[in-house]
Amino acid sequence: MTSRANLTPEAPWIQISTTEHDWDEAEPSLLTSMLSQLVLIRTFEEAALELAAEGNIHGPAHSSIGQEGGAVGSVLPLTSADTANGSHRGHHQFIAKVLAHVAPHGIDPREDFAADIRDVLLTTMAEICGLDRGFSHGRGGSMHLQWEEAGAIGTNAIVGGGVPLAAGSAWAHKHADTTNVAVTYFGDGAANIGSTLETFNLAAAWDLPLCFFVENNLYAVSTHVSEVTGEPRLSARGPGFGMASWKVDGMDPLAVYLTMQDALEHMRSGRGPALIEADVYRFFHQNGPFPGSAFRYRSKEEEAEWRARDPIDQVARHLVRRGIMNDEQVQNVTARAKDLMAGILGELTEAVPGGKPDERQIKQSEWPDPAFVDIGVRGDLSELEGLRWSDREDFSGETAEVKFIDAVAGVMNRRMETDDRIVVLGEDIHRLNGGTNGATRGLKDRFPDRILGTPISENAFTGLGGGMALDGRFRPVIEFMYADFMWVAADQLFNQIGKARHMFGGTGDVPVVLRSKVAQGTGYGSQHSMDPAGVFVTNPGWRIVAPSNPFDYAGLMNTALACNDPVVVLEHVDLYTSSGMGPVEDYDYYLPVGKASLRRSGDDITVISYLAMTNYVLQALDEVDSVDADVIDLRWLDRASIDWDTIGESIKKTNNVLIAEQGALGTSYGGWLADEIQRRFFDWLDQPVQRVTGGEASPSISKVLERAAIAQGAEVAHALREMLEVTHG
Repeated sequence: MTSRANLTPEAPWIQISTTEHDWDEAEPSLLTSMLSQLVLIRTFEEAALELAAEGNIHGPAHSSIGQEGGAVGSVLPLTSADTANGSHRGHHQFIAKVLAHVAPHGIDPREDFAADIRDVLLTTMAEICGLDRGFSHGRGGSMHLQWEEAGAIGTNAIVGGGVPLAAGSAWAHKHADTTNVAVTYFGDGAANIGSTLETFNLAAAWDLPLCFFVENNLYAVSTHVSEVTGEPRLSARGPGFGMASWKVDGMDPLAVYLTMQDALEHMRSGRGPALIEADVYRFFHQNGPFPGSAFRYRSKEEEAEWRARDPIDQVARHLVRRGIMNDEQVQNVTARAKDLMAGILGELTEAVPGGKPDERQIKQSEWPDPAFVDIGVRGDLSELEGLRWSDREDFSGETAEVKFIDAVAGVMNRRMETDDRIVVLGEDIHRLNGGTNGATRGLKDRFPDRILGTPISENAFTGLGGGMALDGRFRPVIEFMYADFMWVAADQLFNQIGKARHMFGGTGDVPVVLRSKVAQGTGYGSQHSMDPAGVFVTNPGWRIVAPSNPFDYAGLMNTALACNDPVVVLEHVDLYTSSGMGPVEDYDYYLPVGKASLRRSGDDITVISYLAMTNYVLQALDEVDSVDADVIDLRWLDRASIDWDTIGESIKKTNNVLIAEQGALGTSYGGWLADEIQRRFFDWLDQPVQRVTGGEASPSISKVLERAAIAQGAEVAHALREMLEVTHG
């Protein structure tokens, strides 16, 4: 007979509720601080909705009114060294965190609010309005609030987008030998996002001190949680990943506080992540000052039931019941908070000239200077000052014919030896004698805690690497087995890492290196063969490196690892098995940002290329001996790092340009470059910029079809002959 046994998860799943005894045992200062925070957040949000209704907030104003209990109860047990990020509906989480930072001993609601409390609320409101005095000078607005000093590491407009970043912060806390934790706040909608679930798994596998705080307000915009999941108790997911989990009434700030205390004890003692589900309710619609019932996806009766459980009323009732405050004092707290916010709005706004008496607008003096628009997309590279710059012609170390892949492993070995901040993470990099291509050969043995084999979860480990970089204590190197996998993690690469510096004001460093291989010509087909350079160059923030030989690889990787901007280092499988001039022992030289290499000189045509295609160009020129060409190996491909001096000098000599690359026509890097060249050097060109690319389709598995889909030396030779005919008539 078949045997059946009920299984239970090893991780605990606990529901916490308070009794009147808990409220009686709570320290008066805790309850008064709760009331202060709740009232300040509520009145702040009401003021923000006023401004939004007047058109003085550009963009959305996602109110958290009604949900304050979860934020306040969970933040008060934290320290400023603990980090937290949140979602697009994150005003309450952010304000709770920064208030706790400026008033670490609590806020007495019976006293006047201190100047630093006013200042932090003023700066927050200015940021939400998009003003210069905001934390990010108005770039972040309502959905991207960050003040790193307070441990508020950034709210996020992408649903679930900040969850992997918080894992990076938690990893940094753990590996810096602290007991600090990270908290990531998100809603019921984000609980179904792949990046969130991937991070559940990764955090549990690596025992990270990360609290996943789910604010279950029942509705993702207008869709009820029961419509989109078979288990609407979202904390049930935690034990399935091996995470201790708690469920709590988020309208009860004391219950949340006690729950977070349990979770903190669990995390600070090294027992891994925690998941807390707090049942909360937003009193208004997804965006704006109207209730959900106005849009007919909620009933007025449901809204009334939740309003009867208002967290402010609950805390106030117990304060009065215990004789800590009286009714008049409670009412005065709200009145003084409203006066505070009125003063803040008065500082930011002015009467509309010729308008109605109560009509107001943002003061012109508060707006950022339009010239600030592109400042801080990337850094100024001042961190590279004093490095030992050396190119082929002045390199003093010994060189020899070396394998390209040996240079890859060799330079990483040297940098990890000299810089203990460098951490490498990716799939299978800790096995197979250096990963699938040998790029990390020998590193796991030498640096066992800094070579991290990850689950197959590109969103999670890419975001984790981004969070490590934003933390600043480590320099992550993320390896993607194939460049196509970047599109699995596109949110983390482009929305998060690439935009982070600029979005949060332009001053924060993002020192992360992404390594990946371009595998055209290997028979791996359409989903393992793309050249991502053409897509990366259209996304702000990233620097792009494309070495074509061992010497360049070592020098460029050194520079990438010293740079405080995110850098993608592209590697081609054709190069892995190739040999070329490279360093024998000296791996301590750097190649400057924005300096191309002139691989061959000639007067007829300027040929511009990068990566493995550079070598195909050189081979083609050997075949077409009637062509005398400059060959420019770009090395750096991003908009800010192109060597226009070398390109321009060559074009003014040859008056003809050919851009040669292997990749597909649609995602071509050369399309952008040709446009830029023709606008910069139009008067010097004898003919339009010509291009060699692959076909429209992605490469196929068939050897014949794959060769037809990509470009190599034969296509370059054909293009050179055609250009020569035009040039010579």
